[in-house]
Amino acid sequence: MPRHPVDEFRPLSRLIPFGLQHVLVMAAAPISSVFLVAKTLDLTPDLTVRLLSSTFVLAGLGTLLQSFGPWHLGARLPFVMLPGGAPVILFLAIAQEHGVRTAVGAVILTGAFYFVALPLFSRLLRFFPGIVIGTMIVLVGVTLIKSGAQLITGKPSSPGFGDPTHLLLGLATIAFTVLLHRLLRGVLRQLAVVLGLVAGTALAAALGELRFDGIGSEIVALPTPLPFGPPEFDVLAAIPLLIFALASMAEATGQTVLNAEVVGKEIDVRRDAPRTIRGDGLVSLLGGFFGTSLMVTSGENIGIVRMTGVRSRFVTVVAGLVLVAIGLFAPLVRLIDAIPPSVVGGTAVVVFSVIAVMGVQMLRDYDLSDHRNLLVVAVPLGLGLIPVLVPGIYDQLPSTAGILLDSGVAVGAASAAVLNVLFNHLRTTERSEDTVAA
Repeated sequence: MPRHPVDEFRPLSRLIPFGLQHVLVMAAAPISSVFLVAKTLDLTPDLTVRLLSSTFVLAGLGTLLQSFGPWHLGARLPFVMLPGGAPVILFLAIAQEHGVRTAVGAVILTGAFYFVALPLFSRLLRFFPGIVIGTMIVLVGVTLIKSGAQLITGKPSSPGFGDPTHLLLGLATIAFTVLLHRLLRGVLRQLAVVLGLVAGTALAAALGELRFDGIGSEIVALPTPLPFGPPEFDVLAAIPLLIFALASMAEATGQTVLNAEVVGKEIDVRRDAPRTIRGDGLVSLLGGFFGTSLMVTSGENIGIVRMTGVRSRFVTVVAGLVLVAIGLFAPLVRLIDAIPPSVVGGTAVVVFSVIAVMGVQMLRDYDLSDHRNLLVVAVPLGLGLIPVLVPGIYDQLPSTAGILLDSGVAVGAASAAVLNVLFNHLRTTERSEDTVAA
């Protein structure tokens, strides 16, 4: 039997550039998350370098785990792992209120919680059909578009918000990517994402926007176990991260279904989604011992797979090896960090928009002229977009409730699943009862 394209090993001359493309698009996430932690907790330059090393190495190992999928750990799909944005914010909130050792303990507890909660969550996966997953993917795409746009503009409260030069670089990178995809052919067209990023970086260099300040002077940076000292465990303090883990499981389920659809591989969601979740849990658990926050599968690279059409999981194997190399070789981190956030943001907006469109494509399989299906999609989209469109709307609520409601993806997924049961599963029961009565 011929191998499925996702399992085909391509020549290294093709695997390496495509793997680098995945890395360059997602590299801003680990760098920005570590710098945010370092700035907030006032870490020393040496500790910051080692935390960067740990983050990149764990992202690489997690990517290899998801790509190879040994021992039912990992999806055996072209996934890349990175530190989640929301978990970093929650990690810092716990660290500021209870101390950084308690925050580290919360990450370890949450990593273990993935495995404890997974059997129950697996039983609920039958309530996540394509109409629920598609709605969730649209919300994931829109949420990520916002994150990419903020790399271009900065946050509204930050100095230099909407700087014209940054806007120019972001929009120019989007234009470069689209034009290259239109004009190039063959392998070069498949590399349009990274070539657009390179063109945007060249424009940034011409405008004097590249910075090679770096941190520290080390050549080799090795991950340091327990960089903050022994962890302290407090279940109550860990509740925000535990709640996020539930939302992360739902998101990982949607990403597994979407990734499989993009590569054209038939999967059993009740078997394969837990494999993805176990990989997330194991890498997050390990990350806690090296001072990082939760590590999650990235939706960014799914958009890249869709744009390039290169479905082999060995591309992300190469990406994982590159991430490990970056983590061990400090100058590579400084080189990648020199790419302006606005250029990365322009690339991200293109990739994330593709994800949102893929969610719409999944919804096309359902008859939305049926008012039941229409409500299953429309109401969760509205609820999920509220925190995206009106940031801070839940700030006056108790912290635990605010954290849960502020995740548009979690709210959208939960409400879509509930409405699907209400309108579709219960409707079937009602029809059966009516038939018996007749």
